[in-house]
Amino acid sequence: MSSQPSPSPAPSERPRRRPRLAVVEHVERVTPGLIRVVLGGDGLDGFAAGEFTDHYVKLQIPPPGAPYAAPFDPEEVKARVPREHWPRTRTYTVREWDADARRLTIDFVYHGDHGVAGPWAASARPGDTLQLLGPGGGYAPDPDADWHLMVGDPSVVPAISASLARIPAGVPVRVLIAVGGPEDEVALESAGDLHVRWLHHGAAGAAADGDLLVEALRALDVPAGRVHAFVHGEASAVRAVRRLLLADWGLPREALSVSGYWKLGRDDEGWRQEKPEWNRLVEQDVA
Repeated sequence: MSSQPSPSPAPSERPRRRPRLAVVEHVERVTPGLIRVVLGGDGLDGFAAGEFTDHYVKLQIPPPGAPYAAPFDPEEVKARVPREHWPRTRTYTVREWDADARRLTIDFVYHGDHGVAGPWAASARPGDTLQLLGPGGGYAPDPDADWHLMVGDPSVVPAISASLARIPAGVPVRVLIAVGGPEDEVALESAGDLHVRWLHHGAAGAAADGDLLVEALRALDVPAGRVHAFVHGEASAVRAVRRLLLADWGLPREALSVSGYWKLGRDDEGWRQEKPEWNRLVEQDVA
């Protein structure tokens, strides 16, 4: 006798994930545009990062002037306060997770008073609380690849740093990162045969990153063998790099980990709405 699957619960009946509450332990200005926040606390018990090197968390941040603070229930908040005070969700890569010390490190790109997460990090002090969900993730360097390619911008540096730690000794790894200028460069280390090139867009801004990265890739001294490529960052630049790797280099799709972390001119909410269509169009770039 065949059986029918049980119907899925209605959205209101589905269990909600319980956010974690983390406590700020340390804040460091790494570069003028990068702020490192180290978090701890009992709320990080059982935090399951480690399988991937692009682990991310979703931060739930009250906007300035909100009449509540972490911990809070987002749905309860939305039911009782005006929309302008609803918590903002921002996705950030895990820079480092020390399970023994129960410390979570997140690097925040900072653009002054613009945005939500950057200003929060700039004003964070030890003892402050931060609510988050996660971790998620999906990439780690293929240990069987002959060499590795990592491409991005400041938003991708945490994932690249974590990934470099997984490269076996002597294995070639080539890193291209577009940043504003020399002041935005940070130290990167790996046991692999590491070559890093920082590309400065200067006054042209991030709108120039796609051209800079594509030009650098065309000039790259490509190691022999099978590559595993990690290409993340601003959506337009990522799309341009992906097109080159598939069409010009002839790489198979399975050799790439590709994602638009953000899009120039869009806030996080706007980009989340547009990203499914971006994914569809990107898949049509190279038939």
